[in-house]
This record gives sequence, C-alpha cells and structure tokens, in this order.
Amino acid sequence: MPEIIALFTILNPCLSTTSILHLCQVVFALLAMTGRVTMLNISRWTSKGGSYRTIQRFYNTVLPWSMMCWLFFKNYLFDPESDYLLVADEVVVSKSGQETYGLDRYFSSLYGKAIPGLSFLAVSLVSVKDRRSYPMLMEQIVRSNKSTNPDVSATEQSDNKLTAKTKRGRGRPKGSRNRNKKDVTLSDTLKQLQTMVKTVMRQINNHIKPGYFVLDGYFGHNNAQQMVSQCDLQLISKLRSDAALYYPPSTPYNGRGRPAIYGDRFNSQQSDKKWCVSVETTDSVKAEVYQVQLRHKQFADTLNVVCILKTNRVTQQKSHVLLFSSDLELSAEKMIDYYSLRFQIEFNFRDAKQYWGLEDFMNVNKTPVNNASNLSLFMVNVSAKLSDTFQSKKTESSVLDLKAHFRGLKYLDETLKILPQKPEPIVIEQITQHLGSIGAIHHTQPELNPG
Repeated sequence: MPEIIALFTILNPCLSTTSILHLCQVVFALLAMTGRVTMLNISRWTSKGGSYRTIQRFYNTVLPWSMMCWLFFKNYLFDPESDYLLVADEVVVSKSGQETYGLDRYFSSLYGKAIPGLSFLAVSLVSVKDRRSYPMLMEQIVRSNKSTNPDVSATEQSDNKLTAKTKRGRGRPKGSRNRNKKDVTLSDTLKQLQTMVKTVMRQINNHIKPGYFVLDGYFGHNNAQQMVSQCDLQLISKLRSDAALYYPPSTPYNGRGRPAIYGDRFNSQQSDKKWCVSVETTDSVKAEVYQVQLRHKQFADTLNVVCILKTNRVTQQKSHVLLFSSDLELSAEKMIDYYSLRFQIEFNFRDAKQYWGLEDFMNVNKTPVNNASNLSLFMVNVSAKLSDTFQSKKTESSVLDLKAHFRGLKYLDETLKILPQKPEPIVIEQITQHLGSIGAIHHTQPELNPG
C-alpha cells in the first residue's frame, strides 16, 4: 500500500488528499482482488478505511480523469525520444436492466449484432517506439432523446412520405449551386470526438505534438476528415473496399468550361505497375502495395491512397484494402505501420474488460458510470507502469503476475496482523515472494530459508 500511495502523489494538482487516499484504496483492491469488479467486491479487498460507504463516495465524486491520465503518463510513461499518434475508437459494453444511464442498443463487433448496453468513446496516445497505447480520456456516448409527441411524429412521417412520392425531373435543379465539401455538418459523435481531441491536445501541448490521428474504417469519410483538419491534425483511416476513386485528369485543359478534376477510375484489382512500391511473395500469397494520389467525389481534397493487393497464387483470388491519409507526403510504409498501431487501443479495451471492470460494473447513475469506465482505462496505465517496474527485475511480466504479487501482499498483510510476533524482515521478503508466485505465470518459485 505505501508504494501505491507514493505512486499517486503526482495527482496532487488535480485531486484532494481525501480523493487520493480513496483512489489508493481502490487501486490496491483492484490489483489484489479476484472475481467481478464491483463496488461491493472492491470494499471486501480494501484495508482499514475502505468501507463500502467509502467506495460509494469515491464513485459518486466528479473526478478529472483526463488530467489524471495525463499527469500519470507524463511522470511515469512518457518517452521524449518517441513519436506519438492520437488514436480513438468506440467500445460497447453489454448491460441488462432498464435504469443504467445511457442504456440503448449499440452494434457490438464481438457479437456481430446490436445488443443492449453502453457505448464509450476513448482517445489514447500510441507510442511508435514502444508500440503501446496509453488511454487519455473516455466519455460515454448518449443518444439524444427521441420525440415523444405523437402529433409531431405523425407530421414528420407524412412529410417524409410526400417527399418520397414527389420526384424531381432529370438533370440538375435550376438555380442550384455547388456545395462546399469543406463546409460540413458534424454528427453528434463527431462533435463529441472533436471536443475530446481538443481537450487532450490542450493538455499535451508543449510536450507532445502528434501529427496524425488514426481512426478505423467507420470514420473513413469526408466529415471525419474535416473534423480532424479542424484540430490541426492529419487523418489516417481506411476506405470501403468498393470506394470509387479517380486518377487526376490525363488530358490537358482545352480552355472551355470548368477544368476537369476527375480522370479515369482507379481499379484496385488491376493497378498500374508504375504505382507499385513493394512486392512480397510467400509460398501461397503475393502481396503488392500501391501508392497513388486519387480523388473521391465525396471528399473535398485529394487523398493519399495506399492499396494493399493480395493474390492467392494457387486459386488466383484477389482481395485488397484501401488505406488513405490527408497527408500527401506520407509514405506507404509509414501509413501501413501507423494504421496497424491503431489496434493497440483494442488491447486497452481487452485489458479493461478482462481485469479492471469495464464489463463488470453495476453502477446506474451518470457520475458512477463515468468513474467506473474511466477507472478501468486508468488502471491500464497503472498496470503498464507497474509491469515496467517488474520487468526491470525479471525478464517477463504480465497482468496476471502483477495481480498475483499484490494478492500475495494482501494475504501477507492479513497474516501478519494475527501473528503474536512478526518474523525477521528477510523472512517476510521470502514469504512475499512465495505468496506472489501463487497464480503467477512468469515467476520462479523461491525457497524458504528462515535460518
């Protein structure tokens, strides 16, 4: 417990002393406990001063999680020699009942369908050197309430039907003007994500300058690109496999009409060999990488597109992936590497669900739900720091090794309380190592030698 308290003294600028002590109680319990991560189970693993009522007070306190994550990262995990990327993604947590704040049906990739649960947006920093993601901020996605007025709903439905029946004639409507594709209306999700990114950028200012914001294919559209450009970042994402892309016009302007901006259509299955940047061949698969600047009719600017074409040498079947970036100077090798690093945030979600309670919490109100979700991601950073300390002493370490060590400390602390006389410090150290090996994976069983 003292080492945990010393670890969180850096949070004094944003937390009161009471909140830091409560946080230390909760963190030590999370590191030592077994079973589901709920407030009741946490209170069973805390020491003196960590009652169930205390845990309730902690979960009902509004905490600055973004500042807490940044201070912890800056003091313990930041590497000034590494480049960093900003990465964001959505995670869905299954929930039952009817009372949880923000409960709705969201699509879960794990189940392959929409399920009742909660949805969260997370933003993290990914180290290019260490190839690890460090969560910075998580917020819940809450859908706006639907209209409960039946008259308004009926009127809207009738207007929609009337519009659907009324078809305009062929050609462009008279008097219509070109729409500026840079002037977009952001959805609620993009607005929330933009606010989160700006919050993180303000905190990391003068320390880290991530040039790229990496998002998955769900955000591979013009609105997301314009949102990212408003944050002074370059977007790296993925296009649909059937996206209609066009080369620049190959014929010179003849002086009549508007200059053409679209040339021949790009064929991802039969690309021109002059755009090929690398070819890798194995026994059964041939992988070709093409890089070319193309236009998309839904995007405002030219895109730096990387096409990864794989051909089965036996069946001759082909498949491809289209990555793109708003940075026209970014090389294909870096674009592929940076996009692959996006998946590191998925490991954060996995650890948060498996070890730190993102899937287990039973809170229903807004503030406790926010604290439970952010605590689970905050513990990902804490475990990264503690695992680095372990790895400096041993060759390998995992979260299970970490939890086994602190569970052994908990057992030792409770055992020493009932002993009439405490053993020698060297014996206590040997007992700690022995208890810490129970349930650990990368651990050498020590030999007890009291004499």
